[in-house]
Amino acid sequence: MSDSLLAQTSNPNLFVLTGGPGAGKTTVLVELEKRGYRVAPEVARQIIQEQVRDGGTALPWADRKVYTDMMLARSIESYRAHTPALQATFCDRGIPDALGYARLIGLEEDAAIRLACDRYRYATRVFLAPPWQEIYQTDRERKQDFNEAVRTYDTIARVYRECGYEIVELPKSEPGVRAEFMLGQLRLDENQRNPQLSGTLT
Repeated sequence: MSDSLLAQTSNPNLFVLTGGPGAGKTTVLVELEKRGYRVAPEVARQIIQEQVRDGGTALPWADRKVYTDMMLARSIESYRAHTPALQATFCDRGIPDALGYARLIGLEEDAAIRLACDRYRYATRVFLAPPWQEIYQTDRERKQDFNEAVRTYDTIARVYRECGYEIVELPKSEPGVRAEFMLGQLRLDENQRNPQLSGTLT
């Protein structure tokens, strides 16, 4: 057995919600948080906000290699901070998103990212928010046009499948309906609906 497999960590209560930019995933996570579930925020947006505030260059429109390295490091930190998760915890993107971004920018040196994807494992079922032009907006941290958002979605879906995850696509509907769809898919019991109680998937 390889060293990477010997060191593999599984986090079956950490569920990833990912997708291209502007697909409404963060609003769904806010809805889940309102219902008492734990949420791990998106590290990529945090990095961009910090870099803009501090005048740094680790940005998607500046030094993309350093930005990718930071995204990987912070994603691993987030994973470790939420492991073990005794209740269902929803993560705004996961470590394979860093691999997807590396593919999008043509970064060839991705061995460390691929190793991290193998080593740190989330729940098998990953939720994917599809491109949705009617709600798509740019902002200070999101500068991609909609075509690039679609390309990001396609790449991320492909990467998660390559990493052995099962993809479940969210419906294009309001956040409450999307949240209920996710919870229905996971068949969470009442213990998991209460963040003060531990539980496992039924």
